Amino acid sequence: METQPQEHGQERGPRRIVAAAVVTGAEGLVVAGFGIVSLVMLVTGRPDDMTQAATLAVTVLALSVLPLAAARGLWLRRRWSRGPSMIVQLIALPVAWQMAQNGGALLGAAVALALAAFAVLGCLVNPTATEALGIGPR
Repeated sequence: METQPQEHGQERGPRRIVAAAVVTGAEGLVVAGFGIVSLVMLVTGRPDDMTQAATLAVTVLALSVLPLAAARGLWLRRRWSRGPSMIVQLIALPVAWQMAQNGGALLGAAVALALAAFAVLGCLVNPTATEALGIGPR
């Protein structure tokens, strides 16, 4: 009788790494979405300054590459991916703070972003996750 293979989630590594990869990837997709919306608005609307609108759209799309690459690296358990993912979270915290200062509808998004950032940071500093990425004690 053959033994059953490990659960699919365990093959990817500790749940903390999987969770960090998923949340970091979601953050990257949201940023990419803003970039795409900016491009659509650039093409369909009449911005006051075409150069500024194009620069914004391209910059936001370029910024989405870091969290998306970090998420893929975490998913594949690449050692290098922990640093970029942590940088994304550390950048997200002041963004969340600024969103919260504006209040209103942005308050909910600010809380969600801050909670996501703290959750990912917590996952990535966990000894189980660092060891699985080859960073912890050997």
